Amino acid sequence: MLLDRIRRLVRHRWMDETARLVPTALVQRLKKQVSDSEQRHTGEVRICIEASLPNSYLLRPVPTRAIIHERALSQFGKLRVWDTEHNNGVLIYLLLAERSIELVADRGLNRHVTAHQWSDMAQRLGQALRDGRFEDGLTQAVEEVSAILEQHYPLAQGQIRPNELPDQPILA
Repeated sequence: MLLDRIRRLVRHRWMDETARLVPTALVQRLKKQVSDSEQRHTGEVRICIEASLPNSYLLRPVPTRAIIHERALSQFGKLRVWDTEHNNGVLIYLLLAERSIELVADRGLNRHVTAHQWSDMAQRLGQALRDGRFEDGLTQAVEEVSAILEQHYPLAQGQIRPNELPDQPILA
């Protein structure tokens, strides 16, 4: 267990791929995709991409999967994804050091989507990331999340919705 924590710590401390894997042009394409998506539903989609985790997460004697989930929940709160009128915000969280993705949805949307459905979606998207297809994985993530939001929170024709959260992906 200690050896696993040391490996995890080294992997995260040496990770500095954000600029290479997520260039400015990709950030702008993702921003546009989120913006376009939000014209079809009343939900809010946020993307947060981190190269690595802070040491305070890495030194914990718990499985990496649990740590990633905890960090995604923390970012969900920090970015105020929970603070939408219909409680239907979704955070797409990508951790580059682990080639891992987490999808965190607010309580309004979670009434319609099971934990198993979110998990299946995250596994599919995570595979694209592990294969090095970052743009494909993130684009697919936005498309799949948007489809769920369109199904359960469609924007009525002629309805004008305020943009409650920024569309710009966060690079940390």
